[in-house]
Amino acid sequence: MTRMSITNSPKTATIDDAPLISRILTRAFDDDPMMRWFFPDDASREAGLSRYFSTIFARQYVHHGVCERTEAGAAFWVPPEAQAKAVPDAETIQVLQNILGDRAPLFRDAVETAAQHTPQEPHWYLAVIGADPAAQGRGHGAALLRSGLAKADAAGLPAYLESSKPSNLPFYEHFGFTVREELRLPENGPVLWAMWRAPRRPAGA
Repeated sequence: MTRMSITNSPKTATIDDAPLISRILTRAFDDDPMMRWFFPDDASREAGLSRYFSTIFARQYVHHGVCERTEAGAAFWVPPEAQAKAVPDAETIQVLQNILGDRAPLFRDAVETAAQHTPQEPHWYLAVIGADPAAQGRGHGAALLRSGLAKADAAGLPAYLESSKPSNLPFYEHFGFTVREELRLPENGPVLWAMWRAPRRPAGA
């Protein structure tokens, strides 16, 4: 009997992966409270999310972050030395404003609120992680999270993320994250849970 190939093994994402990653993350974040706040119209949400994720990946994270994917999951990490460069430039901000339309001011305020609470000490930032719900339970998210955390641990650095979906908190806690702060976004926006994980000594070190 032959073993099936492991399809949830992370690999480095390239710009050519943009369509696949956009599809994955659009499906992954369809029920996310913050994304539903940014894209409240059910009829146009899929198209809006697709353009949003394609833009931030192709214009921002693929160039300045550590982006990995599986066949049904994707994660964007930003190491400390790249965090200043990973901020979107003026042209990217304009593209995002066009995508968000009249929700653009809410997006700007949410980004500014989160930025005010970003830890100052060097850390690996998990900007985005998601898996296609159709592949739920197959370990795609866990594999991507382990891969990024291994890099943070190898550098002896903590990891930080923000989650707006309460059902995801136990998943992150399983990997050593703890809730550091609860942030309420402006204009009756959703809650963001800021989560922190101290570095662990790599196996065999």
